[in-house]
Amino acid sequence: MAEKNANKEAESVRLGFLSNFTIEPLSSIMKKTCEDVGIFAEVYMAPYGQYAQEIIDNSSKLYGFSPNLIFLLLDGEKLFGDVYSNPYTQKVQTRRKIFADRLNELKELLNILESKTSAKIVINEILLPIYSSFGILENKQKDGARELVNKFNYELRKFFLASNRLFVFDLNSFCMKIGYQQLVDKRVDYLADMKISIPALKELSKEYLEYVIPVASKTKKCIVLDLDNTLWGGIVGEVGIDGIRLGPEREGKPFLDFQKKLAELFNRGIILAINSKNNTEDAMNVIKNHRHMVLKENNFACMKINWQDKVSNMREIAEELNIGLDSMVFIDDDQSNGELIKEFLPEVTVIDLPRDPVDYVTCLEGLKFFSKLVSTKEDFERGKMYIDQRKREQLKLANTDLDSFLAKLKIQLEIGDASKTDVSRISQLTQKTNQFNLTTKRYQEEDIEKFVSSKDFKVKFLRVKDNFGDYGMTGVVIVKKLKDSDEWEIDSFLLSCRILGKKIEYTLMQKILENAKEEKIRKINATFIPTPKNPPAKDFLEAAGFNLIREDNSTKYYCRDV
Repeated sequence: MAEKNANKEAESVRLGFLSNFTIEPLSSIMKKTCEDVGIFAEVYMAPYGQYAQEIIDNSSKLYGFSPNLIFLLLDGEKLFGDVYSNPYTQKVQTRRKIFADRLNELKELLNILESKTSAKIVINEILLPIYSSFGILENKQKDGARELVNKFNYELRKFFLASNRLFVFDLNSFCMKIGYQQLVDKRVDYLADMKISIPALKELSKEYLEYVIPVASKTKKCIVLDLDNTLWGGIVGEVGIDGIRLGPEREGKPFLDFQKKLAELFNRGIILAINSKNNTEDAMNVIKNHRHMVLKENNFACMKINWQDKVSNMREIAEELNIGLDSMVFIDDDQSNGELIKEFLPEVTVIDLPRDPVDYVTCLEGLKFFSKLVSTKEDFERGKMYIDQRKREQLKLANTDLDSFLAKLKIQLEIGDASKTDVSRISQLTQKTNQFNLTTKRYQEEDIEKFVSSKDFKVKFLRVKDNFGDYGMTGVVIVKKLKDSDEWEIDSFLLSCRILGKKIEYTLMQKILENAKEEKIRKINATFIPTPKNPPAKDFLEAAGFNLIREDNSTKYYCRDV
């Protein structure tokens, strides 16, 4: 049965759940958890214990529901039978065979599921048995229950490595986090075959957000940080650089560990920025010269350290980084600042830090906004790329003439035909690029794979670098070759906002025209579909020599002779 939550304003996602035990309460729990982060969830819950039938049957309701994301929850005792909870009634060879057979059966089911749906698929690893009749000697048993489950989980993870759509959820780490006593309610289990308690399902739904958020395109790009009592303890303007709390001992360690966690996110490609009411000289003295400062000037893409209100600073940060306010997370120890941002900039996600700094790291680790289901080279280098962009802007301020500024950048372009190794990044660009995007069509990796391998499409990538660094892959063109015709149609033409203002789009279009001429194409058709975010692209086609043919409900249709 498919159900919906009430928030139709939110981003939409369809979630399918399969299981070999009772998980029905997870439907309403998951919808509420999604709603809390602005995601509108439709949920399909497969009939009790019918996970294999739902996967095998081409006409099952699961496939009719067409989910974006499928969760498969399996209980070890139900999957393996008595050999899971009481393995030593069977010979070693028999135990191995049972586990191997279940693994092969599960792999076959997952292959079927992956072939019949474009959804991302998440399966939990099998929970290690808690009790053993051998007690402390369990770990000395050859191919005992725990060893066999560990091997099963390892083989499952290894199998999933080959696909960008299959993921293993670490149920054992989840159990360690909340505790086994919290995970299972034996009374409810005996009554309803519910292997995970209601309180644990609520916690599990929060963990599942790490998969849901990227599928719903709600991932955040940037963390904006306060300084005093956030990155270090104390107010530097009052106690000076030697009086703040920051270091490996006692009261300074929570702030040091917090910075280390932020540095990990920076190295994963999350942009860091500062929004602080402070004396610039005092704050920069700490950032540059404090020996325990983990985050240095080169970790921050933008720094607003002044006495201006934080709402105005936040707007300026978004404008300078050329990202949406809805891509930003604001972290401040002063709750009044957070309330101000919530009131005037509701698109920004505000995190209220705990009162005690010892809980800062736990708070940061609990945020699910930064996970990605696929990571590209550009993702890992994004933080550095924005630092490079800040240097470019400084050069631009020193050059009032655009042409002389561009000449000093010494921009180098690589335009080529996409291959399978480019699929993840190209899909990512189609899903995230908003400002310079003619049609704003969103494509999954499977779609791009089909385009790349099809004779009816041409997929071009653009890579850019200059004196300050490498932008990576920042542009995509998808061209559809019209059958039995000497015409092409531009399906998608998009550039990352980071390379706008450098006239690169015209060079990219010129390359498409040259390719068309080489293939004896007579005419190229193109479309501009307006959205609230793509005005920067609205005049491009005409400026590139295309003629407006007609306009229908604000959509403009163009063509150009080659």
